[in-house]
Amino acid sequence: MFTIEQIKEAHSKVKSGADFPSYIAEIKALGITHYEAYVSDGQIHYHGANDYTAKVPAKYESLVIADSSKMEEFKVELIAHQQGKTDFLTFIKMCAKFGIEKWTICMNDMTCTYFDKRGNKVLIEEIPVV
Repeated sequence: MFTIEQIKEAHSKVKSGADFPSYIAEIKALGITHYEAYVSDGQIHYHGANDYTAKVPAKYESLVIADSSKMEEFKVELIAHQQGKTDFLTFIKMCAKFGIEKWTICMNDMTCTYFDKRGNKVLIEEIPVV
């Protein structure tokens, strides 16, 4: 099974949102089937076969997530991040400001789904295959 160290090594190659598809391809090859990333403190729960889970603990001080999502504003900032115009911490702070509590990545579907505090799906994106 995969380890947090392997995931960190793959993630160390990510310099901006433009590098995300390559990162996903690399961690999928490690056996990760899906994961959840929590905006409030940076926890990430990676899942693999046979109910295997590896958890990354909180990475930063807790952020307050806005009570309601602002999808249009979020989409504009997300596109800028994907084009490499913002770093990861800027992206995280923007997610909190616009009401994004977490996102989930599904390797089988190659999708990224963003959720608000109520668990509603705010946006589902297809991840480009590299």
